[in-house]
Amino acid sequence: MKKLIGIALVVVMMSCKDDEPSLQKYFVKSGEKKEFMSMDISSSILNVNESKLSASEKKALASFDKVNVLAFKKDDKNNAQYSKEIKEVKEILKDTTFQPLIKLNGVGHNASIMLVGDNKEIDELVLFGNQKDLGFTVIRVLGDNMKPEDAMQFFSILQKSNIDMEQLKPILNFVNKK
Repeated sequence: MKKLIGIALVVVMMSCKDDEPSLQKYFVKSGEKKEFMSMDISSSILNVNESKLSASEKKALASFDKVNVLAFKKDDKNNAQYSKEIKEVKEILKDTTFQPLIKLNGVGHNASIMLVGDNKEIDELVLFGNQKDLGFTVIRVLGDNMKPEDAMQFFSILQKSNIDMEQLKPILNFVNKK
């Protein structure tokens, strides 16, 4: 009987955790709405000639898995929804799971970079940008055994890449549509 009660408590506690908001759940829920554009981009978008990379660059490239992009385009008709959505995203990002790295604030716009993990291993890098008259974008960089030094190497890899712009067309079309 005690085991049954113990199992029931564990199940209840786990189900309560499932009700908590998370960035992953927000991506899934919002990606189905017409005001949003959701996209997964694999690391293959970089089109990098790996023979031209150093050993540390190859290691860094191998640690990056994919990028999830979620964008909300604001217009004259969705001001109330924009306010609701931006508030929800900011509330999720207040969670102590997200450690702030950089925060930039300006008049009518802001951006921040956060990480999930620690200074030895990064599970996820989150970029959040908001411009009041255009909307907002949340980008999740996901990887496997990402290290902080890999993030720095990644910028070097970007310079050597031949980005496949065809994979970015859905984002560009969404941003440019009237």
